[in-house]
Amino acid sequence: MNRPILEQPILFISDAHLGGFSEKENKRIETELIQLIDYCERENIRIAILGDLFDYWMEYPDHTPKVGEKLLDRFDAFNRKMGPALYITGNHDNWTREHFCERGFYLEHEQYICSLNGTKMMLLHGDGLSNSEHKLPRPRMHRLLRNEYFLRVYQALFSSKTGIGVMKHFSRFTRSFNSDDEDGKKLTNWARQKLRSTDIDLILCGHDHVPRCKYFPFGTYINLGTFYRHRSMVFYNNGTPSLVFWAHKMESLQKFEQ
Repeated sequence: MNRPILEQPILFISDAHLGGFSEKENKRIETELIQLIDYCERENIRIAILGDLFDYWMEYPDHTPKVGEKLLDRFDAFNRKMGPALYITGNHDNWTREHFCERGFYLEHEQYICSLNGTKMMLLHGDGLSNSEHKLPRPRMHRLLRNEYFLRVYQALFSSKTGIGVMKHFSRFTRSFNSDDEDGKKLTNWARQKLRSTDIDLILCGHDHVPRCKYFPFGTYINLGTFYRHRSMVFYNNGTPSLVFWAHKMESLQKFEQ
């Protein structure tokens, strides 16, 4: 598939963790996301997902998870009309085969670097990168879960029903320990060093669930926070990134106050 079209205006979303909560809460998250997609389509706003749209996602050769089917149907239509949306997988939704691509997404498992309006951006989920040059190693557990050999053995040992069920409960457990540090210092310090040592102007990611903007003389780092809790995202328009939240009752994007 061709590289996605990233142009202004564009909305960056991460950490919805759909499927990780009660039936009522999952329905709320899915409904609000669909409402947001409707808004973006009306306003001609593109969308990029920076990981953990789902709380658990494990595709088997003969089985696709049933979580978020209405949401994926809506994204399918959105991607056909607007062009493929970028989807960078996170540590909760990286067990993919072809389904996301069939839904019209451009799938990426690592980082995505692009230029937009003269701004060089680095987009990632935030749980780590396999390339040691980036100096953001994944924790051992995250490396195991992304290991192809582990995935083949796991799916050989467990049926789709059992395997997905186990991963569902495991994802709920690990989400409670999702942040490596509660105030986000690890990713902030990494982003500061990355911006200082490269020609990247803007780094966007999620993962540690702490929405924040950090402005340095040599670049900007923004963590998207969570959609499931904060409804926070990054809106990039007119050459400017802004931390916003989805005001679902007003059906509009509003400035997120840190």
